[in-house]
Amino acid sequence: MLKKIALALLSLLALLAAIVAANTLRHGSRQIEVAAVQPIKLDDNAAAQRLAAAVRLRTISLDGDPGANAAEFRKLHALLKKSFPRAHAVLKRETVNELSLLYAWPGSDPAAKPIMLMAHQDVVPIAHGTERDWKVDPFAGEIRDGFVWGRGAWDDKANLFAIFEAVETLAAAGFRPRQTVYIAAGHDEEIGGQQGAKAIAELLKSRGVQLEFVLDEGLLITEGVLKGLDRPLALIGTAEKGYLTLALGAKAVPGHSSMPPPHTAIGMLSAALARLEDRQMPAAIRGVAAETFDTLAPEMGGLNRVLLSNLWLFGPVVKSQLEKGASTNAMLRTTTALTVVQAGNKENVLPALAEAKVNFRILPGDSIEGVMAHAKATVANEAVAVARSGHPNEPTAISPSSAPSFKLINRTIRELFPGTVVAPGLMIAATDSRHMAPIADAVYRFSPVRARSEDLPRFHGTNERIAVSNLAELIRFYHRLLHNAAGPPEEKK
Repeated sequence: MLKKIALALLSLLALLAAIVAANTLRHGSRQIEVAAVQPIKLDDNAAAQRLAAAVRLRTISLDGDPGANAAEFRKLHALLKKSFPRAHAVLKRETVNELSLLYAWPGSDPAAKPIMLMAHQDVVPIAHGTERDWKVDPFAGEIRDGFVWGRGAWDDKANLFAIFEAVETLAAAGFRPRQTVYIAAGHDEEIGGQQGAKAIAELLKSRGVQLEFVLDEGLLITEGVLKGLDRPLALIGTAEKGYLTLALGAKAVPGHSSMPPPHTAIGMLSAALARLEDRQMPAAIRGVAAETFDTLAPEMGGLNRVLLSNLWLFGPVVKSQLEKGASTNAMLRTTTALTVVQAGNKENVLPALAEAKVNFRILPGDSIEGVMAHAKATVANEAVAVARSGHPNEPTAISPSSAPSFKLINRTIRELFPGTVVAPGLMIAATDSRHMAPIADAVYRFSPVRARSEDLPRFHGTNERIAVSNLAELIRFYHRLLHNAAGPPEEKK
């Protein structure tokens, strides 16, 4: 009997192994085959100098006061016009809410749906106390060791100037797009885009404009970030997580610290915050994440390929590993981040109020109301108020990776970055592009910025920079994208 059971188990294991092997081999590559193109010749140093000049302008957006540095934004507008005269000769420019810019490059085919390229003008402030940690003055716009250094060199003036460098070059060659091309440059992306991108979207909607696709900043070309993949990886964001901040407040009777009650405002708030952090919303490999890993599976090596090709069997193991990394965990769930705590003003006085803010980035498939319900159920204390704060946004719809517009971006990447693996991905941060969703058939988020693991902390952090050689690649990307988009529709399929 035991021998029969053992044989049966061995047979089942052999069958399971055969299914796993067959499934792994059946997952063929989804990478499109295109011929590499000869990069256009550029004056890399001159382009870097123009970007450096933009970095010197302190176009910092401040919460509650998006027009605080209006003079610096106007200097940037003047710099764009001076730096790119041919582009400004073919583009029609208008300002929106005084500081945001909207350009239109009329296409030759009035029946073709227009497209939009986006990049924002504003930058985040330097974190207080970190000024001395910078190798260069963050607003000096210095070029050193092959990099343009400074706040905005990466996020997002590099994309803004690369777009205009590309248009300048194309205009000089007499190029005209088939589709009308819009360029939108908001001035308040870092604080929500309410005065910039949202207003631009509303203006275009009032004119009856419907875009074929939008391309904004977003996911990058990474190297060595994803274990098991030995080639560069370009993720094109097909969706964006939603955004919600909840304000928590606990009230108590103030008094002397020598006679504390059983539950203080700080204690109740602390307990609520600890529960929210410990009881995260559930994680799952679904939606965009499932498509990402399904696309990457055949490109992986060894065991990683087997695991990702057979998520039906190894899904729990893969999910457990992905949850250990901050960036991969964010792909799988609505994240909970405790960001602000305020309470008390004297060491021997019990405060009457303790307040905190908790930021959620909402996974497509979840919702603002669902997160609210989760938070209230997790806090489970009527003495702790839970309310919305700021400007919440639902997750965006998922733009199809099967659309001609996605294939256009994919093809352009593969032409200019041979050997790079391309896959759809989830944008875990917020961009201005979400405001364009009502007037666009598809919205994608991708920047051809090269980054390794050690570069990622530079984003919104210290020693922000971009390689001069990479800036040239950004210019070539937008140049080639506009060239490819101008082809007949059948060429983009």
